[in-house]
Amino acid sequence: MRAVVCRSYGAPEDLVCDEVADPVPGPGQVLVRVRAAAVNFPDVLLIAGKYQIKIPVPFIPGSELAGEVVATGGGAPFHPGQHVSATTATGAFAEQVALDAGAVSLVPEGVDFASAAAFGVTYRTAYHALRSVAEVGEGDWVVVLGAAGGVGLAAVDLAVAMKARVLAAASSPEKLALCWRRGAEATVDYEREDLKTRIRELTGDAARVVIDPVGGEYSEPALRALTRGGTFVTLGYAAGTIPSIPLNLVLLKGITICGMEIRTFMGDRADEAARDMQELSQMFAAGTIRPYIGARYPLSDAPAALRLVAERKVFGKVVIDIA
Repeated sequence: MRAVVCRSYGAPEDLVCDEVADPVPGPGQVLVRVRAAAVNFPDVLLIAGKYQIKIPVPFIPGSELAGEVVATGGGAPFHPGQHVSATTATGAFAEQVALDAGAVSLVPEGVDFASAAAFGVTYRTAYHALRSVAEVGEGDWVVVLGAAGGVGLAAVDLAVAMKARVLAAASSPEKLALCWRRGAEATVDYEREDLKTRIRELTGDAARVVIDPVGGEYSEPALRALTRGGTFVTLGYAAGTIPSIPLNLVLLKGITICGMEIRTFMGDRADEAARDMQELSQMFAAGTIRPYIGARYPLSDAPAALRLVAERKVFGKVVIDIA
């Protein structure tokens, strides 16, 4: 089968599309014919050897996919022909992948492969942050940084669905226009406007939550704009810089700063994670939320797809179509 292979840590352009051995499902596993795979920022870090965990090379990158069941190992509760989606540490950028049955879910009827592939990681991350970590309520002002990216736009979608008031912050008028279309009530172009001042003006100094998947130079101004007792949730550092926050700001304003990383959240807060997943699945199946797919590439162009995500030029999600 064809697969994208990381043979040594480096840039997206160092990946190769090659023929590799077909996977064989073991006991309790499902063999999936991949039809679509989504690109996430951690994929970029993994191939560079810069993620929290290091995958030994060579490996097939890609953590999010949807496709058709081809075969199963003993004990797997699926059958050939079923449409499924899955998240996995690696292996999605390939024509086939063998997965533990517990990582596989049925795709709701009427949902296409690209949407199913693009849904899992970013929406789970955003919903855990909003629902369980920040405990967002109806009418709360939620500020989303990097609001047109994968996690950012998922946070916008979900906060709107939760009947919160959303201020979307992004780096261009085009990105902010997308956030308007997805339901944001207010927007800030943080490359052209003073972020702290505009957040305070637009929310009436009532911003209760900041969702930050990007880090960098805009984290501190957003934190400074929080109302007293607000919550700042840090999800990642796509900007490439981990900000240093003066702790006196936390003390003086009674702010709570929380970190949320999906890989550990599932184990550390299993009951909340299960509840969130059930609620999220219901919203997805009902059509309340759908990922926005801003770009699609063939498998052979996976390096270009990863480069787009690495440079933060993506609108919503990037999907790799695997014929």
